Amino acid sequence: MNSVLVLNGPNLRRLGTREPDVYGAASFDDLTALCRETGRRLDLHVEVRQTDDEAEMIAWVHEAADERIPIVLNPAAFTHYSYALRDALAQRTAPLVEVHISNPAAREEFRHTSVVAGVATGTVAGFGLMSYVLALQAIAELLAEQSRSA
Repeated sequence: MNSVLVLNGPNLRRLGTREPDVYGAASFDDLTALCRETGRRLDLHVEVRQTDDEAEMIAWVHEAADERIPIVLNPAAFTHYSYALRDALAQRTAPLVEVHISNPAAREEFRHTSVVAGVATGTVAGFGLMSYVLALQAIAELLAEQSRSA
């Protein structure tokens, strides 16, 4: 069974109470359960993590690169300015799907630029928590494609 890290940046532990009109009413625990259940259906071992600390996020990305673990990443605010995170992600050794609950392109101007998108395999945004399901499905397909061509 392949492992996948689902990494979440600043403020995402506050899902359910943080701007529910933008991010919905589901809690971070709901998100974690959804990701784990989706992983089970896709034969993936999913580990969900959240941090408000840029250094911790970068350490997790390094861990994934060293162990060739795919990542589903919601960088949250790091999306728009963290070149340190972008540089860490550029060292990836497995698929990386950037994910967003809302659609950044439909929001404030400062949210329109992602410094990490250029090093991601792809991006899923604007589908609420379903964005994570779609990202995990993409990871599963990418892994299956890799194993067929190996």
